[in-house]
Amino acid sequence: MAIAHTTAVALLGLTGSLVDVEADISSNLPGFVLIGLPDAALAEARERVRAAATNSGCGLPNRKLTVNLSPAALPKHGSGFDLAIALAVLAAAGSVSAESVARVVHLGELGLDGRLRPVTGVLPAVLTAARAGAGTVMVPTGNAEEASLVPGIRIVAVASLRDAAIWHGGAFEPIVVEALRAPTVAAPEDDGLDLADIVGSEDAIEAMVVAAAGGHHIFLLGPPGAGKTMLAARLPGLLPDLDADAALEVSSIRSLSGLPVGPHLALRPPLESPHHTATAASLVGGGSGVIRPGAAARASHGVLFLDEAPEFHPAALDALRQPLESGVISIHRANAVAQFPARFQLVMAANPCPCGQYGALDSDCVCSPHLRRRYLARLSGPLMDRIDIQLRVSRVTSTRLRLGEESPRVTSDGVRLRVAAARIAAADRLVGTPWKLNSEVPGAWLRGRGRRLSPPTTASIDRALERGGLTMRGYDRVLRLGWTVADLAGAARPTADHIGRALYLRRSL
Repeated sequence: MAIAHTTAVALLGLTGSLVDVEADISSNLPGFVLIGLPDAALAEARERVRAAATNSGCGLPNRKLTVNLSPAALPKHGSGFDLAIALAVLAAAGSVSAESVARVVHLGELGLDGRLRPVTGVLPAVLTAARAGAGTVMVPTGNAEEASLVPGIRIVAVASLRDAAIWHGGAFEPIVVEALRAPTVAAPEDDGLDLADIVGSEDAIEAMVVAAAGGHHIFLLGPPGAGKTMLAARLPGLLPDLDADAALEVSSIRSLSGLPVGPHLALRPPLESPHHTATAASLVGGGSGVIRPGAAARASHGVLFLDEAPEFHPAALDALRQPLESGVISIHRANAVAQFPARFQLVMAANPCPCGQYGALDSDCVCSPHLRRRYLARLSGPLMDRIDIQLRVSRVTSTRLRLGEESPRVTSDGVRLRVAAARIAAADRLVGTPWKLNSEVPGAWLRGRGRRLSPPTTASIDRALERGGLTMRGYDRVLRLGWTVADLAGAARPTADHIGRALYLRRSL
């Protein structure tokens, strides 16, 4: 019975499943049948595998070849199954060791000349194999650096199908070929962005510090030239380095997106700034065939900056409402559901009107009140209710500029230390819970027994809730902000001043 099998990985979102690749050789009419719910790119593997094997000097038998990808009900996408299919068939034909092939997980796309091409998503695929207990993974040489970022698993890099067959005991003479490489990644350079560059916007700077310390979302409203983009671009520099798990997740998302992954894990929080013409699918992810992560997923553990937010399509903005609450993006298809992490900080910036001059002291607005209301109404109420900090930013006057240049300036390095200390205080308080940041804590927990603040402390937000100035969700978000302000001040619990400052950050528009 000429049957052999090996293992590959099918990715669905950022999670994957091991796929058993079975090959059978029978004496029926010659043919190559691939079954097991392959997509179009995977179905074309028949021609790639046959041509690659022939041109590598280890041709396939001229008989009926049947390859099954199991479990059959699991959708399988892409060309990363080529190497596993080819080696399973060679093992069934007796050209390589069936026992050796069965012990290894194989990933890689075959070129017609037999060389292995780098594929996207190798990092999450190897991570899936490691978590499933696999000991060895064979990958293209061009993916070796990326695959080696996963600890505790043996990586075998091969340049061609012939090299892979020789490694598995095939009796072939080695032939040196030039390995196909993935795009190289230059070492990230310091962008030089520092909070010290911003002068005369002390309230806005402090709001960014609070946002960084608690992981809060922020909305900046102001005329052009007020410094909204400068503030948003400097927020990632205020965040501490990623821990090991977050760095692995960020690098895995980059790999799945087809972006280059360097020889080291990404340690700095990412910044994504899509153009306002972006669609809902480009923001949250999707696509036909392989489901790719969108800008929100790529910004996980970092910052998603939406400049000129009212210019985005309302449907694209509202697609962010569910991820802002749950921290997870779920993309549903008829036969599968893909999930991506979405623990990002949202920063939205907007002009107060289409011409941008409403409220500016040095310019006149030409927009009617109806036009101004309609412009900002593109940001829906439910979306804005999920934004913790809502701040109006004004242009810097000459007086404020002069005073700011004469006073000591805060630097990103100094603020990063404050932010790290505040996050440590929050993590110590939240030990034993599933949360690490104040922005993740549900309001019911903050209002629970032993953590509820005294009525004199919450008097300001109690009145705002009674008068309809705050929703219940807004009330809880002010509480979260209050705890962050207290953590930055080194206080054990928020005081009335801390809650008042949090309410100002929430309602300063």
